[in-house]
Amino acid sequence: MSTGEAVGGGNWFQRFLLPGFALKAVIIGGGYATGRELAEYFVPAGPWGGLAGMLLATLIWSVVAALTFALARAMNAYDYRAFFKGLLGPGWVLFEAAYLIFVVLIVAVFGAAAGAIGAATFGWPELAGSILLAAAILVTTAFGTAGVERLFKYASMLIYTVYALFIVFALTSFGDLIGQGFAAAPSPAGDWMAGGFTYASYNIVGAVVILPVLRHLTSRRDALIAGVVAGPLTMLPAILFFTAMMAYYPAIGAEILPSDFLLRQMDVPGFHVLFQVMIFTALLESGVGAIHAVNERIAGALESRGRPAPGPALRALIGAAILAGCMFIAVRVGLVDLIASGYRFLAWLFLAVFVVPLLGIGTYRLLRGGREPRPEVSS
Repeated sequence: MSTGEAVGGGNWFQRFLLPGFALKAVIIGGGYATGRELAEYFVPAGPWGGLAGMLLATLIWSVVAALTFALARAMNAYDYRAFFKGLLGPGWVLFEAAYLIFVVLIVAVFGAAAGAIGAATFGWPELAGSILLAAAILVTTAFGTAGVERLFKYASMLIYTVYALFIVFALTSFGDLIGQGFAAAPSPAGDWMAGGFTYASYNIVGAVVILPVLRHLTSRRDALIAGVVAGPLTMLPAILFFTAMMAYYPAIGAEILPSDFLLRQMDVPGFHVLFQVMIFTALLESGVGAIHAVNERIAGALESRGRPAPGPALRALIGAAILAGCMFIAVRVGLVDLIASGYRFLAWLFLAVFVVPLLGIGTYRLLRGGREPRPEVSS
């Protein structure tokens, strides 16, 4: 099947939930799953300010995802190269450059997080966790979109279940401290809008990364609903996590791995390891999403020239070349510095080459295209 062809006729899960699960898979990554991103962008605003910033980010994700999904379907563009050639014309190369910077940075973050988790949980050298993650990403992406979609589905079940258990154990272990944390800081402590806007801006590129899973959409209505639902699906685990973090506000903002700190306070036998396995799965989802988008972009370019799409061996080779550089950066720089410095740069970059053109040019094209006719129902 060509990467530019829509499958259509997907079931309700593929049409309405899979895009949200895929967006969550790309965004959850090394900083969200460990709590490090939440500490960087939301903890400084305090309990209520942090929640306000997260709700702002959720709204931005839903709006941008809905527009992106609808425009991708209208243009029949299911990889980021085709999408931006349709949106920006010759200017699509600007996004290509921005996305390559994004992939290097976020996969380096994932590698640093995997290394930190392996060291904190099992006492491994940090390089060991990074190498294990890279190998898992290569195996998953080598077999194309079908394997990636299965990962997003089943990994999402694990992640939501573990986060639900996490908040239950947090409430039973130190729920009184959570309440005290919210009561002690009744007003925002910092610029919650800046935190929410920055966090939303560099992460929303995930709406383009997951274009390959949108081929199941059957109408513009499907695309808009899937986009609106994607925001809350993506942010829900983060809100639960942030709520638990407020038991130790503001000190938890300085923790490299807030997740590890909270798990030690819970002291629930076996759950610490289960949670770290969940985080590793989240890292795997996000890394797979980023590398798979590159593979699909290459496949689309090859097929447009009448050449066959890459097979498993070539997909693995492409992924290995990207991952080698990313993991080197991860070991050299470290998780905290990568998140603190690189992500703010990405926020402005994607605002310029993606969000602004989408809200302007993309919205105009969707409105000019008019309303889609209702699909005929076969008798």
